[in-house]
Amino acid sequence: MSDGRIDTERKHVTLASLAQQKASGEPIVMVTAYDFPSARIADEVAVDLVLVGDSAASVVLGYNSTVPVTVDELLMLTKAVRRGLTNALLVADLPFGSYEASDSDAVHTAQRFVKEGGADAVKIERGGTTTARARAIIEAGIPVMGHVGLTPQAATSLGGYKVQGKTADHAERLIHDALDLQAAGCFAIVVEAVPAPVTELLTSQLDCITIGIGAGSATDGQVLVWHDLLGITTGHLAKFVRTFADLHTETVRGLTAYTNAVHNRDFPASEHAYTINEDELNALRARFPSG
Repeated sequence: MSDGRIDTERKHVTLASLAQQKASGEPIVMVTAYDFPSARIADEVAVDLVLVGDSAASVVLGYNSTVPVTVDELLMLTKAVRRGLTNALLVADLPFGSYEASDSDAVHTAQRFVKEGGADAVKIERGGTTTARARAIIEAGIPVMGHVGLTPQAATSLGGYKVQGKTADHAERLIHDALDLQAAGCFAIVVEAVPAPVTELLTSQLDCITIGIGAGSATDGQVLVWHDLLGITTGHLAKFVRTFADLHTETVRGLTAYTNAVHNRDFPASEHAYTINEDELNALRARFPSG
């Protein structure tokens, strides 16, 4: 029987080990991360997959959507996460506008994230023409994770950040998109903001790994945004977010205590200061006599 502790002695996660997890029914854990210390913590608790998501646009860089974030911005974050990861598989989002125009663009961008960023795989959104882009990237030797349902890069055309697949016709298209991405060779597909019964039907049609976010429990694994699950994000959160900590409150408490300590001259105290040999100090003072 499990004692509730996490096995942190996991081996290096690979596509093959993920496939074995799926086959054995062991849930797959995926989180987003955007910097070195977060990546270190994700590895420490044996997370399987770390996604450098284009959600960084909003939660880290302050944009009002994922659309403005650039390849260079996400590459910088991917490099930082790579330096912090030892075991987890690193997946990088390809940002909006970096892969849609042609197979050549898609392959070139994906190669940058692997060669410069150190990513093990890349993620792209939607079906349709994206399926061809996924196939081209895979044929170039780079693993691809697909993404169906609510795809933030196309939120405007989807009518905003809304649940997808709520009608039979829309759900059918969504399932076909997922099947097409699988046929193109995607090793995994993220399913976002889709009714749980639709997800159950979708997963029954697929052989590849499925990762849910707001899609119920029928998927092989789950993903949440780092800042959401740790309670760093404030204000409105999506229905599917569960907050597992309250780091915002704790951070405010700590910074307030620091601010008060500085104002009150309680910090730094003597134990936080370095010393100098008394003879050396006297010699220095003799060189700068007081006026």
